[in-house]
Amino acid sequence: MEWDTLPLVATEEQPARPAIERRAVVRGMFYETQARTIIEKVPVAAGIPQRWAVSPYRGCAHACRGCAARGGHRRLGLDAGRDFETRIVVRANAVRRLRAELERWQPEPLAVGVGGDCYQQAEQTYQLMPGIVRALAGAGVPATVYTKSPLVLRDAGLLAELGVQVAISIAFVDEKIRRAVEPGAPSAQARLELVSALAEAGVDVHVLMGPVLPLLSDAADQLEATVRRIAAAGAAGVQPVVLRLPPGTRQWYLQWLARQHPALVERYEELYDRAGLPSAAYEARITGQIRQLAAAFGMPPVAPPRVRPAGRQQLALV
Repeated sequence: MEWDTLPLVATEEQPARPAIERRAVVRGMFYETQARTIIEKVPVAAGIPQRWAVSPYRGCAHACRGCAARGGHRRLGLDAGRDFETRIVVRANAVRRLRAELERWQPEPLAVGVGGDCYQQAEQTYQLMPGIVRALAGAGVPATVYTKSPLVLRDAGLLAELGVQVAISIAFVDEKIRRAVEPGAPSAQARLELVSALAEAGVDVHVLMGPVLPLLSDAADQLEATVRRIAAAGAAGVQPVVLRLPPGTRQWYLQWLARQHPALVERYEELYDRAGLPSAAYEARITGQIRQLAAAFGMPPVAPPRVRPAGRQQLALV
């Protein structure tokens, strides 16, 4: 496999001062910007069913090594490694911009939080999500919020009232693996408790079981243990996703893999194509196993969010 050669850290060819600073207000670890557009196409590497997404934040303090959104930081003049985890881009006008774009949007489902967890630490400061949720519901647009963060409980009543779906990411329940590859994220147990709390609050909540890590978290007993605990937490279903390694993500992840599990690097090179997608046969096997386990534990396939009546007529996107 030919890995992307762009550097992960600053060099003479890639200056330390990021280009985004020319149009952002820097407040500590946050880069406040004014988005020109807020509804964006979902990259294939995300592995989720929605084609379009809203991301009020870019970058993520959860620091998940396999996050498929890492490469987006390089387009901002930031690196896909530490910058992604410590320089969070805040789209301060996200709510106003979203309302304007929804005026011309057919009610095609939207994902929320693809470019960075929408309930990460930045949300405590900027509190953009209540306005985003109200804008989506007011326009009758079905939406799924993707998060690992317990801060989502702050808006549980609003999410339940407006019928916005929530997907909590729980890829595995092995805490040793979690500490290694998701160092800034809550523990699996905390996220399982979060699923239970959201379900009790009346939120339509399921689990995004991803990314499943080849040769690290994909053994049959590991998958079964994870699905069993997800079912016990009260999730409405499981949506499996196998690790993607698009440019940016693959360098960061493989650097870690080479340090911690050097014998696996060659096997990853055989498993992944140049775009960073896993072998179709491997992906089908793993996702098939997870779906069978989900059915065995009484969880049906994840249903798409329903289109809700809007307060006004929706116009086609042009």
